[in-house]
Amino acid sequence: MKPEVLERAVRLAGHVGVALVATANEKGFPHVAASSKIESEGHPRISISEWFCPGTLSNLQVNPKISVVVWDPESDTGFQLLGESEGIQQTAVMNGFYKGPAEDSPLPQVMRKIFVRVESVVRFCHAPHSDVEE
Repeated sequence: MKPEVLERAVRLAGHVGVALVATANEKGFPHVAASSKIESEGHPRISISEWFCPGTLSNLQVNPKISVVVWDPESDTGFQLLGESEGIQQTAVMNGFYKGPAEDSPLPQVMRKIFVRVESVVRFCHAPHSDVEE
C-alpha cells in the first residue's frame, strides 16, 4: 500500500466529514457505525474517533478486523481501508444529564478513538470498479 493513497483517504474523510466503520462479531454478523474524524497516526496507521455504540466495541474485542469507508457521493470517489484494530482509547465521557428514574438511565456515552493498522486500501465508488489495491 502506498503511503500517499492512505493520506488521500484521510484528506477525503476530512472533506466529506463522515466515514462508515464496519466490524463483525465472532460469528461474522456485521455492524456498521459512522465516524466524523479520521486522523493519520503514521503510515500505515490511522485513528477513528466517535461516540461509538457498544456493538462496534464488543465486535472489536472478539474480531479485530475492521473496514473504514470514505466516500464522496458528489464526485463518486472513495476508499475502503481494510485493517485491524490495535487498540481503543477512551477520550471523553458524558454522564449524569438524565433526570428520570435511575432504572431507566441510559449507559454513559463515551467518546473513543480506535487505532487501526491499515493493511490494504481499495477504491470505493458507486460506478463499476474492481477491488484491486490502490
